[in-house]
Amino acid sequence: MAAETTVALHITGGRVLADGLAPLDIVTDGSLISSIGGIAGSSALHLDATGLLVLPGIVDCHGDAFERYIMPRPGVSFDIDLALRDADRALLANGITTAFHGVTWSWEPGLRGAGNARRLVEAIGRLGPVLGADTRFHLRHETFNLDAEAEIVDWLGAGKIGVLAFNDHTGGILKSTGRPDKIAKMVERTGLSHGDFMTLVGNVARRQDEVAGSTQRLAAAALAAGIPTLSHDDMTPQMRSWYRSLGVTVAEFPINEATAQEAAAHGEAIVFGAPNVVRGGSHIDCPGAEQMVRAGLCTILASDYYYPALPLAPFILARKGAASFEDAWKLVSQAPAIAFGLTDRGVVAPGKRADLILVEDGPNPHVVATIAGGKLVHLADQRILA
Repeated sequence: MAAETTVALHITGGRVLADGLAPLDIVTDGSLISSIGGIAGSSALHLDATGLLVLPGIVDCHGDAFERYIMPRPGVSFDIDLALRDADRALLANGITTAFHGVTWSWEPGLRGAGNARRLVEAIGRLGPVLGADTRFHLRHETFNLDAEAEIVDWLGAGKIGVLAFNDHTGGILKSTGRPDKIAKMVERTGLSHGDFMTLVGNVARRQDEVAGSTQRLAAAALAAGIPTLSHDDMTPQMRSWYRSLGVTVAEFPINEATAQEAAAHGEAIVFGAPNVVRGGSHIDCPGAEQMVRAGLCTILASDYYYPALPLAPFILARKGAASFEDAWKLVSQAPAIAFGLTDRGVVAPGKRADLILVEDGPNPHVVATIAGGKLVHLADQRILA
């Protein structure tokens, strides 16, 4: 259920995650938390959180599940407005109050082509004010997509991009050319024939010498515009070091422990996927997120390809003793907020944005209510209104 109320809220009876978990009352006023333990006005909407946890809203820095809302099956596309509204409901039901939709802009046509990227930029700008979650664009830039450079620079300068990630899947595509099963899936999402796709791959690969210079220019443009940048799937410590030299200081899904250690040694944010925690390991034989948390080599969890994993992962980490619950929840709230310059959220404190979720703990923790920017935007149990 979504509501567009901006009245003051008075949340009582819950255990609030502020300085540890403690029974506290929260009062909001408009979009902000006005007090903890204070007195609400008579017009405030009362939410009875007895038996529930009251937690900071989740900041999801990488949610590429959004691509499936655009194209749920290869070659089957839906309107971008419909996709945004549908994804918004799923985000809020999972306690995600700030969402960076990860969409790849590649040299490929189809799902990862220029059209989808441009439509998303336009739609977020137009629909953003009516969506429940604070919705932003995580541009997954394929570094071989050289012809997009000028347009991306313009978007950075205009503040149309929330975060810019440098991806390189071209090498993997080239290695897969001898595997018909893998290539068939890639061809299907582009809408090209097999022959035309292979010709395109060859033309793109021949421009390899231009990639480093383009990446350097884009990183400089993002830095000048104050837009956070990430490097995706760093393969070696040397690759992480090179991206650091460009001012790219967030390591997203490093593919081995040595590379994660390189990032940690320089105090950089390190992102792994919450589905990795929930499933008990990576589905592609990369580092296990739980082990990375234990080793201090994971500072942020993202939904990656599955939104429900994000609110669940901190509970699993705490149960397994990989981290205290307070520290585990920071991986999905305070840490990503800090890493991406969103200093107005990620914690429960007076003066901060009123992004709060009410969660029923238990064998299967679930979100009962979500408050984003002071608005009650999701309610799964009306008894808390009593």
